[in-house]
Amino acid sequence: MLNRTYAEYATEKAVSLLAIDSPTGYTKAAAEWVRAEFAALGYPAEITVKGGVLIDLGGEDSPEGGLLLAAHADTLGGMVAEIKGNGRLRLTNLGGMKADNGETENVRVHTRSGRVIEGTLQLCNASVHVNGEYSSSPRNFNTTEVVLDEDVNSAADTRALGIEVGDIVAFEPRTRVTASGYIKSRFLDDKLSVAILLGLAKYIKDEHITLPRRTYVHITVYEEVGHGCSASCPADVTEGISVDMGCVGNGLSCTERTVSICPKDSHGPYSYEVVGKLIDAAKAEGADYAVDIYPFYGSDVEATLTAGADIRHGLIGPGVYASHGYERSHIDGVWNTLKVLKGYLHI
Repeated sequence: MLNRTYAEYATEKAVSLLAIDSPTGYTKAAAEWVRAEFAALGYPAEITVKGGVLIDLGGEDSPEGGLLLAAHADTLGGMVAEIKGNGRLRLTNLGGMKADNGETENVRVHTRSGRVIEGTLQLCNASVHVNGEYSSSPRNFNTTEVVLDEDVNSAADTRALGIEVGDIVAFEPRTRVTASGYIKSRFLDDKLSVAILLGLAKYIKDEHITLPRRTYVHITVYEEVGHGCSASCPADVTEGISVDMGCVGNGLSCTERTVSICPKDSHGPYSYEVVGKLIDAAKAEGADYAVDIYPFYGSDVEATLTAGADIRHGLIGPGVYASHGYERSHIDGVWNTLKVLKGYLHI
């Protein structure tokens, strides 16, 4: 029986995955963690050439064809674009990372030698008692800099630490799970849904379920730059569902405690048939759900279609507030997402 303990399990796994730095393009450790977690549950799981993880959940051969469930383990982040004369770092964004909500965040610079050096993203001339234009200064990656927690005063000092242009800069997620069930962290998009798919896989294994159709999970690693699920779609797949973050904000009905079903985002409509089946699954399982259009959004399975796959597609996910910032969801949103997946799989 699918019960709330699987939502608790997924939340615990999300906390573990959130502790692994994985800005898009630097995802090897996160992908290996994901592979090992699915393998420990007894599923065949392999790292793709591109660096994602493809998992076979098994299932019967069905006239419906196979089902692909996609989530992504890559996150927003930064890359060293310049080592400045004062020894500080100018960044360029990886994905949609923004300086205006990353300012004052602790960061970790991952050098190619394997050394990790801490610092903080700050406004240039960040002291309000010195900078009379502090409040009016624009925040972008040309007006902010990483102040390293090392004794550096020149570019040569910084290079002596092993830091070079092209090094990855990961932002501290600051993960918290409150007693009331709220989950707060950077990068819930989309590590929370990766953990939800682990929870689903554990339920299938615990209950010795044979799925009525062949089902795969693809944990992608380039979603934040648009081509995550563009490769490695198994040949028998006819439907793909992105399990990503549900949008919470003005004009939408989703909350952090519900599961969101998206009929259209900024790339266009999702499959009318798939969206209808997702709504039917939510109703059948008693899930607290919302149907919302996302005005500024793109998903993994849209990349699959763009790459030429002949599939129908859908998008669901737990409600996540403050996307691409310090995000917040709730264990109820995790639980409701699991319910919809169970209903869609007819298990």
